[in-house]
Amino acid sequence: MASVSYHISSLLEKMTSTDKDFRFMATNDLMIELQKDSIKLDEDSEKKVVKMLLKLLEDKNGEVQNLAVKCLGPLVGKVKEYQVETIVDTLCTNMLSDKEQLRDISSIGLKTVISELPPASTGSTMTANVCKKITAQLTGAIGKQEDVSVQLEALDILSDMLSRLGGTLYSFHSSILTCLLPQLTSPRLAVRKRAITALGHLVLTCSGNIFSELTEHLLAELKRNESTSTTRTYIQCVAGISRQAGHRIGEHLERIVPLIVRYCDVDDDELREYCFQAFESFVRRCPKEIDPHIPSVMGLCLKYITFDPNYNYDNEEEEEEMMETENGEDEEQESDDEYSDDDDISWKVRRAAAKCLEAVVSSRHDLLQDFYRTLSPALISRFKEREENVKADIFSAYISLLKQTLPTQSWLHTSDASGKGDVPLTMLRNQVPNIVKALHKQLKEKSIKSRQGCFSLLTELANVLPGCLADHIPALIPGIVFSLADKSSSSNMRIDTLSFLHVLLCNHQPEVFHPHIKSLLPPVVTCIGDPFYKIMSEALLVTQQLVKVIRPLDKSCTFDAKPYVKDLFSGTLKRLKAADIDQEVKERAISCMGQIIYNLGDHLSTDLQPTLKIFLERLKNEITRLTTVKALTLIASSPLKIDLRPILGEGIPILASFLRKNQRALKLSTLTALDILVKNYSDSLKPAMIESVLTELPALITENDMHVSQVAIMFLTTLAKVYPSCISKISGSVLAEIFQLVHSPLLQGGALNAIIAFFQALVLTKAATTGYPELMKQLTAPVYSSGSAGASLTLHKQAYHSVAKCVAALSSACPKEAPVTVNQFVQDVKSPKSSPAVKVLAFLSLAEMGRTTNLSAHRELRTVILEAFASTSEEVKSAASYALGNVSVGNLKEYLPFMLKEIGSQPKRQYLLLHSLKEVISSSPADSLTPYVEDIWALLFKHCECTEEGTRNVVAECLGKLTLVNPAELMPRLRKQLSAGSPHARSTVVTAIKFTIADQPQPIDALLKGCIGDFLQTLQDPDLNVRRVALALFNSAAHNKPSLIRDLLNMVLPSLYSETKVRRELIREVEMGPFKHTVDDGLDVRKAAFECMYTLLESCLDQLDIYEYLNHVEDGLKDHYDIRMLTFIMLARLSVLCPSAVLQRLERLIEPLRATCSTKVKAGSVKQEFEKQDELKRSAMRAVAALLTIPEVEKSPVMAEFSSQIRSSPEMASLFESIQKDSASLSISESMDMS
Repeated sequence: MASVSYHISSLLEKMTSTDKDFRFMATNDLMIELQKDSIKLDEDSEKKVVKMLLKLLEDKNGEVQNLAVKCLGPLVGKVKEYQVETIVDTLCTNMLSDKEQLRDISSIGLKTVISELPPASTGSTMTANVCKKITAQLTGAIGKQEDVSVQLEALDILSDMLSRLGGTLYSFHSSILTCLLPQLTSPRLAVRKRAITALGHLVLTCSGNIFSELTEHLLAELKRNESTSTTRTYIQCVAGISRQAGHRIGEHLERIVPLIVRYCDVDDDELREYCFQAFESFVRRCPKEIDPHIPSVMGLCLKYITFDPNYNYDNEEEEEEMMETENGEDEEQESDDEYSDDDDISWKVRRAAAKCLEAVVSSRHDLLQDFYRTLSPALISRFKEREENVKADIFSAYISLLKQTLPTQSWLHTSDASGKGDVPLTMLRNQVPNIVKALHKQLKEKSIKSRQGCFSLLTELANVLPGCLADHIPALIPGIVFSLADKSSSSNMRIDTLSFLHVLLCNHQPEVFHPHIKSLLPPVVTCIGDPFYKIMSEALLVTQQLVKVIRPLDKSCTFDAKPYVKDLFSGTLKRLKAADIDQEVKERAISCMGQIIYNLGDHLSTDLQPTLKIFLERLKNEITRLTTVKALTLIASSPLKIDLRPILGEGIPILASFLRKNQRALKLSTLTALDILVKNYSDSLKPAMIESVLTELPALITENDMHVSQVAIMFLTTLAKVYPSCISKISGSVLAEIFQLVHSPLLQGGALNAIIAFFQALVLTKAATTGYPELMKQLTAPVYSSGSAGASLTLHKQAYHSVAKCVAALSSACPKEAPVTVNQFVQDVKSPKSSPAVKVLAFLSLAEMGRTTNLSAHRELRTVILEAFASTSEEVKSAASYALGNVSVGNLKEYLPFMLKEIGSQPKRQYLLLHSLKEVISSSPADSLTPYVEDIWALLFKHCECTEEGTRNVVAECLGKLTLVNPAELMPRLRKQLSAGSPHARSTVVTAIKFTIADQPQPIDALLKGCIGDFLQTLQDPDLNVRRVALALFNSAAHNKPSLIRDLLNMVLPSLYSETKVRRELIREVEMGPFKHTVDDGLDVRKAAFECMYTLLESCLDQLDIYEYLNHVEDGLKDHYDIRMLTFIMLARLSVLCPSAVLQRLERLIEPLRATCSTKVKAGSVKQEFEKQDELKRSAMRAVAALLTIPEVEKSPVMAEFSSQIRSSPEMASLFESIQKDSASLSISESMDMS
């Protein structure tokens, strides 16, 4: 301690030296000392250091001053509070000094001190006291200062402080406001501007009263309209506030907008520009409140987007024609300059109007049809705008409109395309000729910026409406060629042109380009030779597409491609040979050459083989091998039957070695390539080549990567068909892996189907080692070897289903063997020695076989199954019920009447028999069920009021699936049941409807759409359970077929939202011995309601009032554990989908998150409680991480405070870091999979 103070006092001594270098070095050393965390100063040293540094601020030498200011930062955290106050006092006094240099240094000092003050969340009182000191001085300085530069500095510092520590100055907000408002009328515009900035930071944190006071003042002043100049400032101020705190100004818009609308008609261009900027910020920040004013705002925008008083557009048409005849461009230009008006700022008005329109378009998807009616023609007519900057914004607004029209590409809408999206597209299609007419001349203009704008707009247009430019290709080609060949075009210009050409070629039929190939091809080939790699790579993409256009192989085409082959080939070959070019160019050259050989290989004659040799070289190179494999796959699949023999001998072993590599994408592509080669070139492959591949395959078949396994097994199936002899050599090792996979719990879907196809192909090779009995034995071995009769299932449940499917597949491939197998299974089931596992497998296999073949020859089958219904093992019972159902599918006539009789007469077995009935209804074709529908229906209705919920659910599923057989007749019957007396019956009917909804289009959809509203009325049912199943129905509809419920949302949402509330009357206390335990009967319904809300985000976001929605999310954040978990996920999703709305509600959303993240579990709690809390915290942190990705979120004081709280708590900080790592690694792996 003593040594530190001794060292510091020696430094202080040097600071008084007359030599400036000594002073400089001593200050520098002090800086280094202060930056050490370990340093502690005693009171005396503190005093001396502070005094010395303040003295050095007035040093004659500028460098010493600068260093002294820098020292203040680290010093703030090291000295006591009253010392900081001394520093601040002195700095504030210096701010008012006459010496300009001292003032500047002091203001830098104050900013440094403010940035170093600990944030309020750390609970230190110092920040608050110091800020109050500074604020009092600053407001004084701003208020009474004659010197403008002092005012500007003071305003700057105040803004700084408000943005960082606004909350701590709470008590000063009103005096700050009083001090800032008069500055808005200052004679100096710079002062007004800074005052507006400061007010923007103030409104983020001030109380409602102060905000109202500010708004009232602004409104009053706007009404008074003293002078245009102050009115401009007030409008700028309103816009500034709305940008910073749009959510607060919303409620005052009713009164603000009409005033601003009025000022648009005042003849002052700057004023108008600010009016439109204000509108733009309202549209973006208060979408809900501006809604009623949208028509008038749009009207004004459309009026002023054409506002150009000093220019006459009418004679342009004639002028252009003259220009074209005389080609007198230069004279035209000069005469233009004579009356150019330098003071004309009307372009600013037009630009602001265009930007405001863009904001309206991008935030109001629901008005698309109106936009195409009014806005689109108006914008198209303005494409001729003379001012480049304005034109860019007009293009940008139109591109926004096109982006809004783009049909949403998601799995929801592909199967569920309701006719709504087509109207705007049709309207757009009718306007395409006008767009092209307005743009095509501009494609040859000198201005690069406007040409780039045209191309971006056309690119977007071609993406939104593929094929819409087909009739206009002749008009566009000259412009494209001009931009590619023009010497003055910048590289970006060429890249934009090429990428437009690429989109154009992809989205249109090849025939439309054929007349223009002659003019298009040379400039593109020239671009392949361009020295800039980006142009090369774009040009190669275009060339690849051009090759498909010149000679489409999928349809007959009269166009002669021969004259163009040489140019295309030699241009690409040059790039393919070059080893010293960019990676991207190498890859695209390989793909492009692959395409050339695929489409034009028969024209290449002697050039083909040397080129294939280059491919072989590229295959050996680690960097290019993946792309080359893909190119070879393409070439091998060419209908031209390209001769690949010369490279197969060397190529196949290389491909085989790729299967060992650790690169997943490479393995998959190589398997696909080998598959095609084996299919198309079987006669040129030698057994030795195939064997080199075969040895690599067993290692690829593993449950760790189901997709690779699936592709490998599909390749094996091809081999088994093409080279049956080869397979037998390795069948041992491959089969061992495949059986392992069959017995894995993870096997399903594509991989399982691949295995089934492989077994069928394998059994037909007739090899001794892979005959029917051998395969059957190995398939079922693990089940039979499992031991005693009492043991439970040895494999996972899923594995039994997989084995059964494989058994059925083998039997269908060898029909002669099947009856023996069936008998064997029947004996297994009858034998009392069989273990449950054997019985389960037997029943499942009988089920799979019985579904496709009629097993009625086996007389005792039915009795065996019914006896098993009395088994002690649940697994055997359910397998028997599954078997009965599926065997009945193969033979309805005999089994179904019997089953219905049993259901009626055997109440004990009812549940199992109903499950069998469900299998029958799900798996039988509709026409074979028709004769039995009435009987089944009557039977089911007897049971729909059963007290057992499990049985009711099965009945509901049967009813739903049965309705699909004859919807027109059965749907109305279900509807009638809604008025049934018992809640059980109502809940069964509503659940039945849920089972009629599938995500694929179905004939029942139109009927459903008409009556789903009646079923959703049950959301208001008095019975809790009925409401729960109604929510489940709604969720299923919203998830699988949003079009069913889109138009009903107004009716449904109020009921849905009311279910998210906690109902006190449903919470009861249960006594468990000495403990009391609360049970909330409403929890399941609430959970279902929140699940529906989450689903709506994905499918019907545009129909929701997001603010209303957020109110309920907010309630959910404080609810039960399960619901909080759900709402955290919703919040993360909302941050991505509608960030501005979330930003407006941030304060209310953060509080519950903070509460969750900082809860502590009681010390004596059980392990589950700790885990539960931990999971909750992780989920809340994920939501916080998502909120932090919202642009501008850091401006919010609540968020800033919370993030500093996270950083300062070690536990929260480490949790937050791990969440961020997870999300980073997730996005990386996603992008890797994409490759």
